[in-house]
Amino acid sequence: MMKNSQDLMNELSTLRDFVRYGVSLFNTEGLFFGHGADNALDEATALTLYALHLPHDLPGHFMDAVLTSDEKSDLLDLFERRVKDRIPAAYLIHEAWFAGHKFYVDDRVLIPRSPIAELINSQFEPWINPEEVHTVLDLCTGSGCIAIACAYALPDADVDAVDISSDALSVAEINVDRHEMNDQVCLIKSDLFTGLERKCYDLIITNPPYVDAGEMSALADEFRHEPELGLASGHDGLDAIKTILNQAADYLTEDGVLIAEVGASEDALIDLYPDVPFFWFDFEFGGSGVFMLTREHLLQYFRT
Repeated sequence: MMKNSQDLMNELSTLRDFVRYGVSLFNTEGLFFGHGADNALDEATALTLYALHLPHDLPGHFMDAVLTSDEKSDLLDLFERRVKDRIPAAYLIHEAWFAGHKFYVDDRVLIPRSPIAELINSQFEPWINPEEVHTVLDLCTGSGCIAIACAYALPDADVDAVDISSDALSVAEINVDRHEMNDQVCLIKSDLFTGLERKCYDLIITNPPYVDAGEMSALADEFRHEPELGLASGHDGLDAIKTILNQAADYLTEDGVLIAEVGASEDALIDLYPDVPFFWFDFEFGGSGVFMLTREHLLQYFRT
């Protein structure tokens, strides 16, 4: 547990002191990392820089700068909330990075962390010719991070971003406005495809709910702050993706492709559809459970 605040105010002086203390505290308290940072150092640094209104690329000599009493108090309060309430750091600072871009987040949306970012940053090459992608559909958009990142990567493409949650779409609207993407990204409320017109897309990309019942019951406390609607997908984690697979072909152009993330439910999906030639991506920077299928494959193996 945290020491008495007044004692800490007296004993800690510099930015370096507080980052070091945060790392030790977070490790001692056994926090879960996985919402943008995977270790105590990165998370303690992010919280410290946020509390002090400092940039991420802060020069190293600033680490020896002495904090004021008010700054110390604010930072210790932030550390205490992270430890006591197990609130992910991204929610505390309302900031998450995805595909090299900064996004606003709060507990109405999942915190961006999909390996799909790596595909977007490469403009989906060599698997897709970016010059042939003119329309993109982002199903289950949440914060809008995938849709907006696609708009950056494919500046000539129109992007529709769909979610069933009005709360999520409110957050996505904040991000569309901040990134000035209103002319390129269109937000649509829909339960997967049900509220969409019969428009066809060159690329459908989706990070739907895919956590199975067993995994939901064992989630770390930090995940409990995220909306269950964005995580849970039936006993096997496949409820959403089964619907997507059965309907996606109707919304793809002749040469269109579907890219979808199913995370830890990858094995369950393969077991359910052993004959389907899913192409599973390998990621240089970590992550798994993302596949690609062409419209031709969807028509061959799934009823629409």
